[in-house]
Amino acid sequence: MTHIYTSESVSEGHPDKVADQISDAILDELLEQDPESRVAVETMLAHGVAVVSGEVTTNAYVNVQEVIRQTINSIGYNDTRVGFDGSTCGVLVAIQGQSNDIAQGVNTGGAGDQGMMFGLATKETPQLMPLPLTIAHALTHKAAQVRHANPSMGLRPDAKSQVSVVYEDGLPKRIETVVVSHQHDPTLQLADIQSLVQDQIIKPVLADYQNFIDGDITYHINPTGRFVLGGPAADTGLTGRKIIVDTYGGMCPHGGGAFSGKDPSKVDRSAAYMARHIAKCIVAADLADRCVVGLAYAIGVAQPVSVNVETFGTEKIGHDEIVKRVRANFDMSPNGIIKHLNLKQHKYLPTAKNGHFGNPAFAWERTDGAESLT
Repeated sequence: MTHIYTSESVSEGHPDKVADQISDAILDELLEQDPESRVAVETMLAHGVAVVSGEVTTNAYVNVQEVIRQTINSIGYNDTRVGFDGSTCGVLVAIQGQSNDIAQGVNTGGAGDQGMMFGLATKETPQLMPLPLTIAHALTHKAAQVRHANPSMGLRPDAKSQVSVVYEDGLPKRIETVVVSHQHDPTLQLADIQSLVQDQIIKPVLADYQNFIDGDITYHINPTGRFVLGGPAADTGLTGRKIIVDTYGGMCPHGGGAFSGKDPSKVDRSAAYMARHIAKCIVAADLADRCVVGLAYAIGVAQPVSVNVETFGTEKIGHDEIVKRVRANFDMSPNGIIKHLNLKQHKYLPTAKNGHFGNPAFAWERTDGAESLT
């Protein structure tokens, strides 16, 4: 059976990703001062305005406006000619304390909300991530590197990538299509930006995926012909609106909960990280070649109400035995997850740039738990 699977990524300068980074930058500052901070911060970016709202309970003091401006400027939105300037944009902050009704459930070690979280691992790539998303993330990551290193090239912060891969019998075989749209200076013509993106971004990235190049690849670079106006000047940005980019590129179910701006007591975030960690340990232990772990929680209840493991027929031992070993070796309560992955000391801003999974620097990507499953 042959089919084509497509995944997308967006750069750090995409307005939704800028919003995610602001929310996580605020979270990092709060957790650094007070690891027990309860944080649920949302950001909205529009034409010259950044609005931050949410619920925070903490003993820390953070100059939220300063964090917002620094984050925007660090991405490259530091000049009105680019469409947005972190130093001069309007900033509105509307933050209040966390609801006591929610807090009383979390204070006893329970989940802060109900919900479903999923984690995937697959042997398609060394990162145990789906191939289309891995390449798409690599493209946006490379684009940001090139732009920061060579500002005179005329690349601007907003960019998107999309990669289509042909699968045969469930395994990736070849790259079919690559799409890159990159914001640019108005002095660049279409031919200029196409050549720049192809030579500086696409070719270096695909050099690492030669095993999946078989025949001609279709390229679409800035297919509308012009991408000068971008970022918050062209499109409103919201925290949590790129949840498929953040996770597995559509190759895994998603419970709908976003990550950025939430402290690890929120199972939307921490349990999704734990589901990935467990799935990765299962695959790393060679109990399966592909695995999805699903967890579900009830508000105020510590342990998940369901633990599901799907191995798509790739399991090497009985399915029930895998589930039994997972339950015996991993504490999936919020407090257990936080302790196991050391989530109160983690820095979350990097997760808001090129996906929350696949980066070996993230605690949930380690596979030391694999030994306990064998």
